[in-house]
Parts: sequence; structure tokens; C-alpha cells
Amino acid sequence: MSDDRVQRFWIGDVEVLRVVEWQGPYVPAAELVPECGPEVWDAHAAQLVPDHREAGGDRAVVALQTWVVRTGGRTVLVDTGVGDGRERPGTPLFHRRQGDFLGRLERAGVRPEDVDVVVNTHLHADHVGWNTRDAGGEWVPAFPHARYLLPAADDHHFGPAGGYAGGTRPVDRLVYEDSVAPVHRAGQAVVWEDTYRIDEHLVLEAAPGHTPGSAVLRVSSRGERAVFVGDLLHSPVQILHPECSSCFCHDPAQAARTRHRVLHRAAEQRAWVVPAHFGGAGAVEVRERVGGFSLHRWAA
Repeated sequence: MSDDRVQRFWIGDVEVLRVVEWQGPYVPAAELVPECGPEVWDAHAAQLVPDHREAGGDRAVVALQTWVVRTGGRTVLVDTGVGDGRERPGTPLFHRRQGDFLGRLERAGVRPEDVDVVVNTHLHADHVGWNTRDAGGEWVPAFPHARYLLPAADDHHFGPAGGYAGGTRPVDRLVYEDSVAPVHRAGQAVVWEDTYRIDEHLVLEAAPGHTPGSAVLRVSSRGERAVFVGDLLHSPVQILHPECSSCFCHDPAQAARTRHRVLHRAAEQRAWVVPAHFGGAGAVEVRERVGGFSLHRWAA
């Protein structure tokens, strides 16, 4: 899927749109998921190349994207990408980035004032960036009428109460102050824990490991289901080998346990699995097999 296209599919009566901020080769695949060595990626090349691993190279292909969920007249954004003009030293792809993401949203029929709810599955830089926009040197909410749903454990861990993740990564303070704190100041933040029901079709559930407050969004309508899993998965190789966590996981062992639990339920329910960063079709059905899961079919 090219950067300027919008993918659309339905889960019962719930409409899903995918709006891409950026897509392409990122870091060496075996660095992104270090517990899966090059031999594992090579063994699954037929399933991974070119949408999830570059052809003729060793880098993982990923996307920065937002999923738009429309239900009962409500517009919900799931994660908000990197954002523009952010100080992200150490990550050249994110640092002082300039793009046309809000324009892409509008061309998909979503104006900032139309957004009712923003879901941040967790509070990493590439999931909260378009929470805010620059208004004359001040960061303000990009979606003026939206409730921003923030996982309580992440809000504590990455915010001042948790010492900005203990100060282990200076970028965490920058991310919180330009993309999360302004939402609090505007009175638009809703901090939740355990579970949070948005409406009859949408419910958030805690899924810790990648970060302390990582969450999944479950969608159910007319017997059809999907689960938006954020960074529980960075690559399909983690479906084939769910024991393998990414290099960005706060608690890799807990992330692996959560991943297996969520994938097991998805396989049982025949639910679409919708990760934050998959290239290609972006959403997949899985089936359980001995030692892991298989890729059953991709969304159109």
C-alpha cells in the first residue's frame, strides 16, 4: 500500500479506514525483533517479502499509520503517528519531521473537528505525535472536540509522576511534554485502567508488556470481530514465533505472554488482528498451530 492511499474495510457495521503517515524499510529485521535471528526471517521469506521485509535486503518494512474507526456516528482514531516538528534526537526518521498527515486524513473524509475519540494504545513517540499541533509556538490538541483515552499505567510511567520513565531515555520527557501534557492541560484527557468501553462495539483492554500500559482495542459488530493490537506485534514473524518480542519492549517476557494470549483469543474468535505498523494489507486473520500461529488470510 502506497503512502497516499486509504484502505477501507468493514467489521459488521463498523467502518475501518487506514491512513498512512509513512511506509518503507526501517531497521535490520533481526534488530527489530532480536529474538528472531536472520535465519528465522530467511526461513519465512516467502511470507514476509516484500511487504514486511525488503526484497534483496535485510531491513524490516514497517508503516506509521492511523486507523480510523467509525461506529454509530462516532469517529475514533487509533494512534496518531509521529507528528510534525518534534524534537526526537536519536531517531532521524522522527526528528523534526514534516508531512501532510492531517491533509491525508481530510482527503479520507476526516476533518480534525470531526474526531470524537483518540485512542493511544500506548505512549511511545510514534503513537501520540499527532495528538497535538503547533499553534504559534504552543502545542495544542490537534482534534479540538475529542476525548483522548490514555492508559493509566503509561500516563504514570512516562509522565512526571513516574519521572518520565525514570529518565532512562531523555526523549520520553520530550514526547510527554509535546504530545500528552497539552491534552491534559486542555481538559481532554481520559485516563483509564483495566478496561474502558467506548460504545457497544468498542472496548479497550489492558495488554501490558510492550509498555506498562499497552492496550488493545476490541471491535465486535454483527458477529464479526477485530482486535487492534498496537505494538504487541511489529512484524508477522512475531505471529509465527510469538515468543519473540521487539527491541522496544519494556518487559519482553510479559509482552510475549500477552501476545500469545491475545493471538489465541483472536484465533478462537476468527478476529482480524490489526497491528500498528504492518505494511502490506495491514490486517490479518490467524490460526493456532503447534508452537505458534499461522497467517490465515490478509484483509483485502
